[in-house]
Amino acid sequence: MLNSHLGELIALGTALCWTITALAFQQATRKAGSLSVNIIRLLIAFVIYMLVSAILRGRFFPTDASQFNWIWLSISGIVGFVFGDFFLFKSYEHISARISMLVFSLSPPFAAIISWFTLGETMSIKAIIAMMITMFGIVLVVTKNNNKEHHSKQLAFAFPIKGLLYALLGTIGQASGLVLSKYGMEGYNVFAATQIRIIAGTAGFIVLISIIKTWPKVKAASTNGKAMKFISIGAIFGPFIGVYLSLLALKFTSVGIASTIMAIIPVIIIPPAMIIYKEKVSLKEVVGAIISVIGVALFFV
Repeated sequence: MLNSHLGELIALGTALCWTITALAFQQATRKAGSLSVNIIRLLIAFVIYMLVSAILRGRFFPTDASQFNWIWLSISGIVGFVFGDFFLFKSYEHISARISMLVFSLSPPFAAIISWFTLGETMSIKAIIAMMITMFGIVLVVTKNNNKEHHSKQLAFAFPIKGLLYALLGTIGQASGLVLSKYGMEGYNVFAATQIRIIAGTAGFIVLISIIKTWPKVKAASTNGKAMKFISIGAIFGPFIGVYLSLLALKFTSVGIASTIMAIIPVIIIPPAMIIYKEKVSLKEVVGAIISVIGVALFFV
C-alpha cells in the first residue's frame, strides 16, 4: 500500500522541504533582496550537488547524460528556476506574497493541462476531485484579507494587473518546468537530472544579473552573515533536497498529482508561522487547512 503511493509521499516530503525553504528565504530576502537570494542559493546548491555527485556517482558533473537529457533538463532549469522564480519574486513588488501564492496555486492545473497535451497523461475522476478539494482549501487560506466584508468578493480583481501578470507568468514557468523535467529525465538518474537543472538555472541567473548589472547587490548579500545563514538553510532544503524530491516524485506519480500535493505549502506553513513568527491564524485559515488535508488524503485512499 505504501509503495503504491510512494510518489504522493515523496511529493508531500517535497512540500515540507519547500515550507522550510520559504520560511528561511522570507528572512533572507528581507535582508538581501530576492534576486541576490536566488543566485546565491543556486550557487550554494551547485557546489553541494557537485560534491555529493563526486561521492555518490564518482563524477563532479553529469557527464554521462545524453544530449537529449542535457537539452531538455537545461530548458527545464531555465524555465523553472530563472523564468518562474524571477517573475514570482517580481510579483512581490506589485502585489503581496499572499496574493502571489494564490495565483501560484494555479500551478497544478496548469501542469496537468500541459502534461495532458505533451506527455499524454490522464487523471482519474477521484484524482481530479482530490485536486479540486485541495485547491479549494489552498485558495480559502491564501485569500484571507482585512478589508471590509462588502469588498471581499472583489479580492481577486482588486490588485494591479502587472503584479497579477508577473505571478501568473511565474506560475506557468514552474508548471512548465515540472513537465519539462519529467520529459527530459526519461530513465536518467534523478540526482544527476536535478544537477543539470541547477547548472542551467545558475547559468541563467548569471546571465540575467550581468544584463541588469546588479552584481554589487549580490556581493553585499554574500557578506551579510545573517542573510547567508538563512540562504544556506533555504538552499539545502530547496534547490538541493526539495528539487531532488520533486523530480523523484515525478517518477512515481503523474505531474498533476505531484504538483497538487506540492502546492499545499501555503497551508502547511501555518503551524511553523504561528510558532516562529507568532502569527495569528483565523478560523478561516484553520478550516482551509483541514479541507486541504482532506484533499491530500484522498490521494492515499
